[in-house]
Amino acid sequence: MRKYQINLKQTHNRHAPVSVPYDNTPSILTDFPDMIFLKKLTHYLFMLFILCNVSNVLARVYYSKQEAMELAFGKDATVEMLPLFPDKQQHRNIEQRARVKLGSNMFTFYVGKKQGKILGYAALETRTVRTKPETLLVVLDAEGHLRDIHTLAFHEPPEYQPSKKWYALLKQRSIKELDLNQSIQGITGATLSTRAALDSARKVLSVFQTMIQQQAKP
Repeated sequence: MRKYQINLKQTHNRHAPVSVPYDNTPSILTDFPDMIFLKKLTHYLFMLFILCNVSNVLARVYYSKQEAMELAFGKDATVEMLPLFPDKQQHRNIEQRARVKLGSNMFTFYVGKKQGKILGYAALETRTVRTKPETLLVVLDAEGHLRDIHTLAFHEPPEYQPSKKWYALLKQRSIKELDLNQSIQGITGATLSTRAALDSARKVLSVFQTMIQQQAKP
């Protein structure tokens, strides 16, 4: 705190000047520039913390794996895992037909059954949209036609997420038709997420046609 003193010897004259001695007490903001830096750094770290937490809040997980299977086949269905291991030629065929990389040498279908009858096939597809992933449930009917696509988790901002109405446009589409700006219109502001969804759908259809449909032929 700055101190002010009056020269008592001159107090008999009311017009006498007031003596204010120079205060050499250091100021935090002017004499310690490092404190300014620390203040700015603290503010920056606080804002970074807020942004990270906002990002986590925006991340949405809509369904668990069990809920996804019920969504695909109903609560009364039994679900069996069907792991597939394409050989090199099948791997190439899948990628050529789907126009995307298969990635792993193993692919898993979930087969829904009721009273011994196959209801359909489902696959869980996780892809990076911009910098964060989404997980889709791609459902085929018993004949291998695209029946439904559901968003199970989406970690990008919600404005980048395609709507259920847009996903409904993909039903019963063939692999060739699942092409952005050809048969399917994209969504303004969500181009990458719509492209990722189409890639996932083509991949699942291609795996089914190569590994299940062709194998079933006599």
